This record gives sequence, structure tokens and C-alpha cells, in this order.
Amino acid sequence: MGKFVYISELKEKIGEEVEIRGWVYNKRSSGKIRFIIVRDGSGYLQCVMAKGQIEDQYFDLFDDLTLETSVIVQGKVREDVRAPEGVEVDLNFVKIIGPSENFPIPKVREDNIPDPGVLLPIRHLWLRTRRQWAIMRIRHTIEKAIHDYYDNLGFIRIDSPILTPAACEGTTTLFETDYFGEKAYLSQSGQLYQEATCMAHGKTYCFGPTFRAEKSKTRRHLMEFWMVEPEIAYAELPEVMENAEGLIVYIVEQVLNTRQEELKILDRNITKLEKIKKPFPRISYTEVIELLKKKGFNIEWGEDFGGDEETAISEDYETPVIVHRYPAKIKAFYMKRDPENPDLALAMDILAPEGYGEIVGGSQREDDIETLIQRIKEFDLPQEAFEWYLDLRRYGSVPHGGYGLGLERTIAWICGLKHVRETIPFPRMLERIYP
Repeated sequence: MGKFVYISELKEKIGEEVEIRGWVYNKRSSGKIRFIIVRDGSGYLQCVMAKGQIEDQYFDLFDDLTLETSVIVQGKVREDVRAPEGVEVDLNFVKIIGPSENFPIPKVREDNIPDPGVLLPIRHLWLRTRRQWAIMRIRHTIEKAIHDYYDNLGFIRIDSPILTPAACEGTTTLFETDYFGEKAYLSQSGQLYQEATCMAHGKTYCFGPTFRAEKSKTRRHLMEFWMVEPEIAYAELPEVMENAEGLIVYIVEQVLNTRQEELKILDRNITKLEKIKKPFPRISYTEVIELLKKKGFNIEWGEDFGGDEETAISEDYETPVIVHRYPAKIKAFYMKRDPENPDLALAMDILAPEGYGEIVGGSQREDDIETLIQRIKEFDLPQEAFEWYLDLRRYGSVPHGGYGLGLERTIAWICGLKHVRETIPFPRMLERIYP
């Protein structure tokens, strides 16, 4: 009997008898030699069934090994440089664990993917395809890189609540719910709470789901997405930009170092990712407006950017670009004004190259209590819901700032995907909440 191992471990098992537990991903027959591609979550393995070298009772199971049938197979590991894992297994034992009839995703899965409208209702099965397998593994690496980056810099992870009593950036895109007779909302952002925790620990971050009831069907939008939000006491805008820049470079480095096979499955042009180095270009909002006008956009100073404008800005750069000092009137109430020009907010966005749009938004926060109270009134927000937030300015206020990085948009860019729906296991989109 072979020892149970994962496919990813087989390079160290050349010449040994092993047992693999997985699912049939594909198969083909060439007369007396039959090939089964088995996946086990860690990788893909070509298994060989040769007539006369495996008992007939196992050889004759071939027709029953339909797509996604769960199996246990055993055999000897043989080196084969042409194989994805660099090895094959010559089988001497096959056992069907769970049959699979009429699997709804076609056999030729890499080149003949049906319309996403067909696949989204069976997302729970679509995740089994090789492309989705690669994306989810890259997502895992990006999440790990995020944690490692902040941990290496001495940040403390402190999770923010998902149910909140008030809006962070206005009420127009909030999911409202009843909280025992009171109104509550699904969180748009954990930032305000991180401002509290950074006053206790200096450098903190949260990482979790956030929700935007934005009635948008663009390729960049989800109703539920994950965001990492660091907050740094005594930080001003330049330090905030530098920290975010470092995070993006570190993420890309880790993906390139550990996920070459997955990027190959996605046909990702890694030469573009290899150019992601510090420093990123920094350009002011005012300069961007002039740039867009030269490109033929009908846009005036004071207007926000849409997807087309973000794409036009980024197409001039091979790395992400940092746009800073936006008009204060189009930014959130908590953003500090530029002391040299109070019409500007000390805010910044980072736009990904290749037309993937904004992946980071951040700012220096308003640290003066009287100014913040005035902002809350200007934005017509209920001051009583923000008294705890104002306390942060009453008791030892300091300059501070932070940002949020959208995980799914970052994954879409690094993987070279057309739509963010592929970046999350179970996407929540406009008019779609199944499965």
C-alpha cells in the first residue's frame, strides 16, 4: 500500500509507492494506455493505466471515471519533465469514492468556458476548474502577503465591527438593517474604528468584508468585498502614501516568488508585474485634470473621476500611480484640509496600471475637534452617532492617517482578469446573491 501524500509533495517521492485522494479532472484513452488527470486541491497529476500492468478490474473502471468523480488511486511515482508537477504515477489501484454524473461544466474547460451568466449560478462547482483554482491560490498568497507586510512593520491587527450605528462616507450606499428597534448598517469601512485602535497601539489594521449598496454593474464593482485598512498615529500624507506603495510592491513580489505556475495558467504577462517597483509616480489632482483635458475628456476641476478617466490616467504609466490632493468637496468629512489650500483635501488614491482603476484610497485625517464637528454638520451627519469618534480628538489628538486597499480589485489586476467576480469565491453582485 502506498503512503498518502498530496500531489504537491510528489517531487520528493520519485520511485515510491503513493496514495492520492482527489477528483477526476480529465481523462483520455490511447488503446491499451489510459490517462487520468487527478486533482487533489494541491495540484494536478497525470496518472497512467497500462493494460497488463494494472489488474483488469481497475483498468475497466475507466468508463466510470467521469468528470469530478472522487477517487483514491495508488501507484509508483515516475519523473516526467513534461508533466505539470514534473511527475506521473503509474497506477496499480483505483477506487471510486463518489460518482459524478453529467458534471455541468464542459470537459474542455480551459478554452471553452461557457458564458459567466451560466457559470455564476453554479459558482460552487465553477471553483473546481483550473483557472479558478489558480485565482484562489493567488488570492491566498496576496492575503498572506498583506498580513506579513504589516506584521514585519510592527502593526497590530484589530478587527472592526461589521454592524455600525452610522455611515462612514454618507448613507446613499449603505445596507440598512434593524438592530433591536434601532437602525444599523453593514459597514462600508473599518477606518473610523482603526483611528481609535491606533491611538492605543500606534499602528493597527483591520482586514475583513465591507459592503456598498451601489447599484453598479461594472466589472470593478461588488456589493460585498474585502478591504485591508491600516491606520498610523503621527503619520501625515507622505508617510501614508509611502506605506501603501510599499504594500503593493511587497504583494507583487510575493506573488511572483511563489505563484509562477498559477500565473502561467492564467496566461498573465509577468513582465508587466516585474516592473512594479518603488517609487510610484505622484501627480496632483489638478495636474490630472489638465492631463485628461489634453486627452479629450470633458471634465472640470472639482469633478470626480469615473472608470474611463482612471483608465486614461493609468495608461501613461507602467506602475501604479498616486493621485493626491483632491478637492475637499468630493471627499469624506474626516479628511484633513491642505493648510496651504483649504479647498484641497490631504487625500490620495492609487490607480493600478493596465486600466484596473483605483485599488487604494486614503488620507490624512482631521485631528482638530472643532473643525471635525463643523465637517459633520456640513455633511448633515448625526453628531450623536460620532461622539465616540470626537473623543479621539478630545483626549490627546495627534496627526494620523491611513488608507484602504480593495482586495478584489488588487487580485483582478495582478491576475489580469476582466471582472472582479472571478476574484472572490462567492461574488455578491447587483441582483445576484445565489449561491
